Parts: sequence; C-alpha cells; structure tokens
Amino acid sequence: MLRFKHLFVTIGAVIFCILSASAQPRDSKRFAAIESEKIAYITKELNLTPAEAQRFFPIYNQYSKDVWTIRSQKKENTESPSPRGVNSFNRSDRSKKRDVLSYDAKELEIKKEYRKKFAEVIGSARASQFFEVEQSFRELLYKELQRRNR
Repeated sequence: MLRFKHLFVTIGAVIFCILSASAQPRDSKRFAAIESEKIAYITKELNLTPAEAQRFFPIYNQYSKDVWTIRSQKKENTESPSPRGVNSFNRSDRSKKRDVLSYDAKELEIKKEYRKKFAEVIGSARASQFFEVEQSFRELLYKELQRRNR
C-alpha cells in the first residue's frame, strides 16, 4: 500500500511538472524529462505524502524559477572580459558586473526565504534536507552525464 502511495505521488508530481514546465520559456523535451526525474527524486527522498506534494511543488516551482533567474543574471554579467584595450568599460563598471559574491548572496537569500516556505508545508527538518537532496540530484545528473560521454 505504501509503495502504491509513493508511486501515485511520483506519477502525479511528474505530470504536474510536465504541465507546469510547458508554460516556461526554457522548456524542451530534455529539460522536461530531467525536471520530471528531479521531482520524482525529491518526492522519494523527502518522503512526501500526496497532500504534502500537492502543496510543496507549486512553491518549489517558484523557487526554481527565482534561482534560475539569479543564476542566469550571474552568468550574463560574469562573462569573460574582452582582451585588454578592446573593452569600452572602465574598471569600476567591470567590477560591478563581475561581482559574483552579490549574486551568491542573492541566491542565499532566496534559499533562506524558501526554506521558511517549505517548512510551513513539510516541516523544518525536511525543508533543510531539501537543499541536500537537490544537490545530491545534481551530482547524480553530473555523474550520469559523465558516464554517457565516455
């Protein structure tokens, strides 16, 4: 019965993710498949009940969007500078654009904000565990990518 419950939650979460991902501009079949796997992994690792998953994943989707935005801004503004003499920016403009720590601080603030929101749904312990689970999924994804590239 418990397995059926987890299977039901996972399938529901995957369907929810696919439907919500289709409205996002960055979606593709590959991205949707990875995001579906991520949702299933999070559901399993955090041991979310169907009711918790239903309340958790809309918050998670907003969190994901906010973090994606900050990381995109960071990437855009920390591109490699042009060779010496070619860049028209003065040194202070470049240092403002390349201030990686300010983007990291913004990302940390987002995580703190969403940890509180997650805690309202799944409790403090699992809300903190979420970030470990998310990192663990990234590591699994990276290892799989490396394995496929061999």
